[in-house]
Amino acid sequence: MSVRGLDHWAITVASIERTIAFYRGLLGCEVLYEDLWRRGTVPIVSLCIGANVINVHEAGSEASPHAEKPTPGSADFCMRWDAPLEEAVALLEAKGIAIIEGPVPRPAADGEAGRSVYFRDPDDNLVEFLSTVAA
Repeated sequence: MSVRGLDHWAITVASIERTIAFYRGLLGCEVLYEDLWRRGTVPIVSLCIGANVINVHEAGSEASPHAEKPTPGSADFCMRWDAPLEEAVALLEAKGIAIIEGPVPRPAADGEAGRSVYFRDPDDNLVEFLSTVAA
């Protein structure tokens, strides 16, 4: 098989501006194409989080092609946290972001035992931080 992994994933949001503020404020992510988006040259921005990219489409102005039913709040994704999970919990608490579950034990995609904490972004997408690093 020639597939080696994901290049990016896309989410539909109610407000790109609000999404940029949330992920930049929480994770300090780099925002690609922000200047082009602000000029109206491109319909999306890309959030770089670690080695991953989330393309952000605004509802009603999605880039084509797109999901059959692009809907804000329909995503559920997990990001690997490369430190003890207690640091992620402390970050969420410091930013005033409600934890909806966790820390709880969860297996990582590579089979390692891990722990996760779950929260929601401004569109109610379910976001998970998963760490296999012991405290």
